[in-house]
Amino acid sequence: MSEAKKYPAPVTNPETAAFWDAAKEGKFMIKRCTACGEAHYFPRSICPFCYSDKTVWEEASGEGTIYTWSLMRKSPTGPYAIGYVTLKEGPSVQTNFVDCDLTTLKIGQKVKVVFKPTDGAPLPFFTPA
Repeated sequence: MSEAKKYPAPVTNPETAAFWDAAKEGKFMIKRCTACGEAHYFPRSICPFCYSDKTVWEEASGEGTIYTWSLMRKSPTGPYAIGYVTLKEGPSVQTNFVDCDLTTLKIGQKVKVVFKPTDGAPLPFFTPA
């Protein structure tokens, strides 16, 4: 039986603490600007669209679609896939894909967030829906 993959704990700071606290409860959070209405990820206090500091936390559905992906076949830790997922709420997320046959991933495929444990807050990844 193979040993479960160990993921590094995320580095937190006051600006992202709410994101990691919600991750511990299985919630995937994004930020939304109340000045221009745009949602963004990675959550930060300043809107990347209009530069307003009027942003609020919002729980995302955790559902999205693969925009693009790439399979890394040669790695000391074994094959892995990275890519971008466009969330239902609009923002794109750079991520790793887990818990699936990596060779069957497809652009446009529906995916959902899954959290993997670390020594700190769990990390969000995506897997086919």
